[in-house]
Amino acid sequence: MPVTLTSSLAPVIGDKSAKPLTKAFGMQTVGDLLRHYPRRYLEIGQLTPMSSLEVDQHVTIMAEVRAIKTFPFGPGGRRTRTEVLVTDQTGEITLTFFSRVFGIKTGDVGLFSGVVGSFRGKLQLTHPQHDAIGDRLARGVVPIYPASAAAGSVLIERCVGLALDAVEDLPEVLPDEVRRERGYADVAASFESIHRPYSVAEGMAAKARFRFEEAFVMQTVLAQRRHRATASTAAARPPRDGGLHDRFVAQLPFELTRGQQEISDAVSAELASAHPMHRLLQGEVGSGKTVVALLAMLQVVDAGGQAAMLAPTEVLAAQHHRTITRMLGDLSRSGMLGGAEGATRVRLLTGSMGTRARQESLLDLVTGEAGIVVGTHALIQEGVEFADLGLVVVDEQHRFGVEQRAALVDRYETRPHVLVMTATPIPRTVAMTVFGDLDVSVLTELPAGRQPIQTNVVPIADRPAWLERAWERVREEVGRGRQAYVVVSRIGDESSDADSPTSSLVELHEDLAGGALHGLRLGALHGRMSADDKDAVMSAFAAGRIDVLVATTVVEVGVDVPNATVMVVMDAERFGISQLHQLRGRVGRGSEPGLCLLVTTADAASPSAERLKAVASTTDGFELSRLDVSMRSEGDVLGTRQSGFRSSLRLLSVVRDEDVIVAAREVATAVVEADPELAGHPVLAAAVAALEATDGADYLERT
Repeated sequence: MPVTLTSSLAPVIGDKSAKPLTKAFGMQTVGDLLRHYPRRYLEIGQLTPMSSLEVDQHVTIMAEVRAIKTFPFGPGGRRTRTEVLVTDQTGEITLTFFSRVFGIKTGDVGLFSGVVGSFRGKLQLTHPQHDAIGDRLARGVVPIYPASAAAGSVLIERCVGLALDAVEDLPEVLPDEVRRERGYADVAASFESIHRPYSVAEGMAAKARFRFEEAFVMQTVLAQRRHRATASTAAARPPRDGGLHDRFVAQLPFELTRGQQEISDAVSAELASAHPMHRLLQGEVGSGKTVVALLAMLQVVDAGGQAAMLAPTEVLAAQHHRTITRMLGDLSRSGMLGGAEGATRVRLLTGSMGTRARQESLLDLVTGEAGIVVGTHALIQEGVEFADLGLVVVDEQHRFGVEQRAALVDRYETRPHVLVMTATPIPRTVAMTVFGDLDVSVLTELPAGRQPIQTNVVPIADRPAWLERAWERVREEVGRGRQAYVVVSRIGDESSDADSPTSSLVELHEDLAGGALHGLRLGALHGRMSADDKDAVMSAFAAGRIDVLVATTVVEVGVDVPNATVMVVMDAERFGISQLHQLRGRVGRGSEPGLCLLVTTADAASPSAERLKAVASTTDGFELSRLDVSMRSEGDVLGTRQSGFRSSLRLLSVVRDEDVIVAAREVATAVVEADPELAGHPVLAAAVAALEATDGADYLERT
């Protein structure tokens, strides 16, 4: 049988070699092995400096054998220990073997791979994998692979060589015209060059080819989805003169920003089309995304349809319901006392609503009485029917999975328009990857009247008295008639929280009420409270009946209390950059400037402290998002759920490779426009299908 990329690994390289590769890296096929690319290359003569070796470090070194000594040990001296002294002119290390050693003699230059240990104060490698330089001298380059203790770089290199010599009929994913235009070698030559190059430059050129291939397959998936969305049918929802949209704009107490107006015009034109809108609206905290979304919803209602806003939490859903109802005023009270002529009705639907309230909302949805419904996951459950769903607005989309969105959008033959919103600024490379099948609009301009937010780090490990001053600032703001948030990372009402050194909501609420904030009206809010209790607390805070709200991150997004001017974030080092930026956006939303105090016990020189300094240094969310991505690992950026997608990216970095992603997007779009079903590109079609069949499909369809 010919050996292909899908052939089982063991028959090609042997069971003994295949087992450690499978255990360490999950390799099952020849393709898995050949796509385990070198992480770097060593040129012969450029030895890894032994002077820099550290204990517990997994290394591959190239060194000369200086001496070999054998010592008997054990009962009767029947066993032997062999010590091999090797050097690279910068230092030396001992290789220790507790068995007979073959293939090593004095004067040899070889590769040795293992974990650095220490014995009697000297560094050593115990039972390292080893291999002579051999034909590498002719090539002048040694590939160094990502390795483990059981599967070292030397073993991997040897197995790759066996696979390269055996494999046939390598499929070419890149269309010939794309490969020629970009000057890439064919796939067979590229595999040879990346694993057995004659120069570092040759290896790096092959890496660039496979890096582009990864980006190209990913962007082809997204290009197909954009094409299919354009080809599908939606009901056109054109604007209506003198309708709710126009009446709402006329009664607004402020003018739309230029950005709000431009994006609203673009959204309006897309809603009027018979093809479904599929747009991402991202913007700074407080940039007015909700107003843009409401204008879109009113246009759909004017055209006889309904709009649904999907929020990730009950707190945020209730907040949106209150905000929309307040902004619309009498335009939201259809059939009610004081309702305007031609008004609509705004309903709320959450999982913990009482039976009667839920039935009233469901009835208004199915009859069409409710033009707008705001809800949580309850909106996508069985039994929720709309008279004519024309628009789905998804807030904080990154908190939803593909199945949840599809459950609401894909159940209708005539697809509703989709507007996705996020207040988490997204760097361009990530947007092209995560939201690659969406058109993107960005709101950067803040509405007139928004106040600046000052952010200070409070390092209580070095200056414990500063925490007292923080609570004094809270008392001062409350004394001026303002309100405050205190944010904690955990609730503290379960035994699993008992041993945590961080502040808990339960303990802090009690301590503040009896100490630093004694006499003030304190409230508590967290995710384990019932929906009624959460709504009651938020309503009381919004109405000014609570001075200080001690809360978890349920207040991170969407909560709008203009009278709140100060926020204290406890254990701020436990939060990410984007999350801290979101949190502080809850203050400074009224006529007074905001103050955010980041309380931390982190060491001043730690990465955590650096993150906090970065947040304090700027309120530019997009600058912070770029910094956030640069400080995180690739896996963190892509998310823990997206294991299949991560495993498909061996060389491409969504953090660093913007130019590659941009180029691949352009090429993939052109290929799909010319051949939407990839009928003329069967290998590419198979690669696309393979990616979509993995967990990576969840990642790519988060939009």
